[in-house]
Amino acid sequence: MQIKIKFWIEKNNKNIFGKGKSLILKAIEETGSLNKASKKLDISYRRLWSYITYAEKRLGKPLIQKVKGGKDGGGTTLTDYGKELLNKFNVIEKEINIFTEKAFKNVFSYDLEQKI
Repeated sequence: MQIKIKFWIEKNNKNIFGKGKSLILKAIEETGSLNKASKKLDISYRRLWSYITYAEKRLGKPLIQKVKGGKDGGGTTLTDYGKELLNKFNVIEKEINIFTEKAFKNVFSYDLEQKI
C-alpha cells in the first residue's frame, strides 16, 4: 500500500498554484521557451499560456519574463518571484511527502507488516 496526496495553494478560495503549474515553471526554466515547455509537457501552447496568466493574475506578480526574438532568438525565463515560488513549492512538497509517509507508516504499520 502507498499513500498519495495532492495539495495546492489557494487565494480567496481559488486554486492559484499546484503541482501542474510547478511542472510548467520547471519546464520553462529547463527549456528557456514557452513553446518548448508546452511540447515537453505535451500540452498546447495556448493552455500553458493560460495557466501562467491565470496564476500571475491571482498572485499579482509576474512569474515569467519573455525576451523578444532577435539574432539570439529570444526566449522565456522565470522572474525572481517565479523562481522563489517554484523553490518554496518544491520545499513544502518535499516536507509534506516526508510527513505523509511517516504518518502513513505509523498508522498502518500493522497492516503493512501483514501485507494486507
